[in-house]
Amino acid sequence: MAFDVLEFHERAVRTPSHESVDAMRTLLVETLEDAGVDVHVDSGGNVVAQRGSNDTDDSPHLLLNTHLDTVPPHVPYERDGEVVRGRGACDAKGPLAAMVAAFLEADLGDGRVTLAVTPDEETTQTGAAHLVETSVTDFDAAIVGEPTGLDICYAARGQFEGTITLTGESAHASDPADGINALRAVGPTIEAMDRYDDEHGPGEHDTLGAPTLTLTMIEGGEASNQIPAEVTITFDRRSVPPERSEEFPASLKAHLRDSLPGDIDISVELIRPDTPFPEAFETDPEAQIVEVLRDASGGAVRPFGAATEAAQFADIAPTVVFGPGVLSDDEGPVAHSPREYVDQRDVERAANVLTEAVDVVVR
Repeated sequence: MAFDVLEFHERAVRTPSHESVDAMRTLLVETLEDAGVDVHVDSGGNVVAQRGSNDTDDSPHLLLNTHLDTVPPHVPYERDGEVVRGRGACDAKGPLAAMVAAFLEADLGDGRVTLAVTPDEETTQTGAAHLVETSVTDFDAAIVGEPTGLDICYAARGQFEGTITLTGESAHASDPADGINALRAVGPTIEAMDRYDDEHGPGEHDTLGAPTLTLTMIEGGEASNQIPAEVTITFDRRSVPPERSEEFPASLKAHLRDSLPGDIDISVELIRPDTPFPEAFETDPEAQIVEVLRDASGGAVRPFGAATEAAQFADIAPTVVFGPGVLSDDEGPVAHSPREYVDQRDVERAANVLTEAVDVVVR
């Protein structure tokens, strides 16, 4: 029986995956098994399946990747004509449905295709890290499923978050000279943050533009009559190549240190330092995978507007982001919003484009 991409998409959107991906993972595994495909769930929670040649040395190999999880809260499935609404409709169950169709229906010739679907793209991205550290390491190109409006996205800024902790010494507010007020260091710290990219940043990227460093939260003080000994500033960093997240804290700390009094201690740390961050990436826009998808879809070739797991795979081979649906439209946010939707015709179109791309790349 031929795979029905729209039926699978409906079942996927009806399946909540904002708190646990177990039910969604079961749906995907059973769908692949019913199609006669060997599939396994690895120790990272990824669903991994492969079709095609066993000649792993010479046969062309294409990776199809997207994710099972969605952001909360769950938004129930609705359909209005060709438009499907619901959580995950475009991010990323539309791309997932199209990828499953291409994986099952493409004519592989002498090549092979791997479908690897991760469980935690919206949170820790440990699934993708596990893939590239273990089983999915030898592909020639990768397509990552996200809502791109059927455009071919060959680059994206990275995203990571961190904290700046300023430490002084507490004292009674009746005699402030007895303490070291950490709050008084906040102003110079913010001013120095604003100068960071001009003085130490990677510069404006030809494709992705300038990086951003944004203060998002400040916490400090314990009582209205006490000199605060510690203040924490939380920041969001949107990076561009060649900057990497692991190098950033030390660079920012050294820059900020020069603007602070010597009696204020400072530390800069990433939030969730033991889990991967979506790094910035850029694939050559003339790479074969870009040209094949452009020819098949007729979409624009452009950067992607959000951070993705694509950077994990771009370190290995040319990687692009592609799929039905959009991050936002003229009315505002779409993906991650209460009005998330996708046009079924775009899901079908994406399935056809991906099938054609697989046919071309792996022959």
